[in-house]
Amino acid sequence: MKLWGGRFTKSTNKLMDDFQSSIGFDYRLYQQDIEGSIAHATMLGEQGIIPKEDAALICKELQNILADIENGTVTFSTEAEDIHMNIETLLTERIGDAGKRLHTGRSRNDQVALDIRMYLRKECDAIHDLLKNLVLTLLDIAEKNTDTIMPGYTHLQKAQPITLAHHTLAYVQMFMRDMDRIRDCRKRMNLSPLGSGALAGTTYPLNRERTAQLLGFDGVTQNSLDGVSDRDFCIELASDCSIIMMHLSRYCEELILWSSNEFGFIELDDAFATGSSIMPQKKNPDAAELIRGKTGRVYGDLTALLTLMKSLPLAYNKDMQEDKEAIFDAVDTVKNCLEIFAKMISSAVFHTENMSRGAEGGFTNATDAADYLVKKGLPFRDAHEVLGKLVLYCLQNNKTLSQLSMCEYKTLSPLFEEDIYQAISMKTCIDSRHITGAPAPAESLRVMKQVRDQLAKN
Repeated sequence: MKLWGGRFTKSTNKLMDDFQSSIGFDYRLYQQDIEGSIAHATMLGEQGIIPKEDAALICKELQNILADIENGTVTFSTEAEDIHMNIETLLTERIGDAGKRLHTGRSRNDQVALDIRMYLRKECDAIHDLLKNLVLTLLDIAEKNTDTIMPGYTHLQKAQPITLAHHTLAYVQMFMRDMDRIRDCRKRMNLSPLGSGALAGTTYPLNRERTAQLLGFDGVTQNSLDGVSDRDFCIELASDCSIIMMHLSRYCEELILWSSNEFGFIELDDAFATGSSIMPQKKNPDAAELIRGKTGRVYGDLTALLTLMKSLPLAYNKDMQEDKEAIFDAVDTVKNCLEIFAKMISSAVFHTENMSRGAEGGFTNATDAADYLVKKGLPFRDAHEVLGKLVLYCLQNNKTLSQLSMCEYKTLSPLFEEDIYQAISMKTCIDSRHITGAPAPAESLRVMKQVRDQLAKN
């Protein structure tokens, strides 16, 4: 007999039992379910809603069930449908009528809403820590490469010289924003819905603030309909995970390009690459490619959650059982990818000589040559035209700007002097860019210190 079976005259079809059972994936909520039940039972006893001795017995046996689950001596049943009913069934089997009093003033609707908030709250902390570890890893790389010159790109075309530190710090900024989003998401989900009941609260004199306090929540939800039907926090976390994956995917795309023979900027450690079954020379950046591919998977989880919730009337609907697999998968995937990526990037070897040579090609110092003329008094648009003609001349004659003679320079502008060669050296191009957020080594070091100070507070 189902715990809710009093109104029914026949058993559910076996196919229906299997179809609606969620124990295959919501079993992972067992700790949160038990902790929530202990808090609920404690409050029921304190409020005199159930006898204090029953409340104490319930709490004691729930602790025993928790230990048994973690020891692997409990087998969950699909017939009991979900983790909530499985634990309540175990409790009632062990302590009899006292166990039947646990569900007083509570519905599975507010129970599952509580459990998933508590579970995802913990996962937010885990994701935040993985992001922090990744940022620290990237800072270590940046600190070693403040003078490593490389080409910066727009449209995947060489544009201006930057440093590897500056490039790395761009991703540091992205992941720092991700950390902020995860913290904000956790803050919004950290309200207890327990006491919302099925949808309209309860006539029992529950102390919702007490259970919230016992469970470490910042407060309680303020509307019982919203308390049981809200899954914004799942969608928000899936969105945050999607943004994290997007940042990882962008980085992986660059690492994949950089590890190609055409770039030769980086070599991934053998531990994070694979070979070919037919081509013996191949070393494939599979870890980076898999992270890039799994990004679409997390996007799919977000889309599934948005689609799930888009037309549900208030309050709880069985459709919402489908929220867990999507958010569990998004969280599992992003955690796995963050851990793998940090290990992959920390063990990679950067070919700094190839990066430096790459910056020398593609006329990345053309803007600095134009700025040289501007500082000599020529309007920028005229200077831009002069450099455009110089680049065209270089292309036609297979030269770089540094290889032009002074005579060739003066053919296009009498303002050029011998100091042009120093002005367009790669080092000068980097060092002269020292405004806030630019790639000069001193500025990169300032940003690194600022980020480390921020991390020390979080």
